[in-house]
Amino acid sequence: MTEKLTEDEFIKKAIVSLRKDGYKGIHTVYSGFNNAFKKYYDGADPITATNKMAGEGKIVIRPVKGGVMLYLPDEAPAAKDVGDEALKKMGLDA
Repeated sequence: MTEKLTEDEFIKKAIVSLRKDGYKGIHTVYSGFNNAFKKYYDGADPITATNKMAGEGKIVIRPVKGGVMLYLPDEAPAAKDVGDEALKKMGLDA
């Protein structure tokens, strides 16, 4: 039997392999990533693994409806500062 990929390798491979044409990231639920991770690692929690990688700067996580999107760091969309937008709408922009 071949040796299993590390969690980091698996997640990076999933982002590249499971994304749809025109998209740079994957939805963890709709792409099948969560289920595939659990099957490959005998029930391990994909949330723990992805949060760890995000904390190390190896991937970027963005919340979306129904779950989260995973991106490679150099392909992630810029994060909006919703606080600045709210202040601007309130007429309190600094």
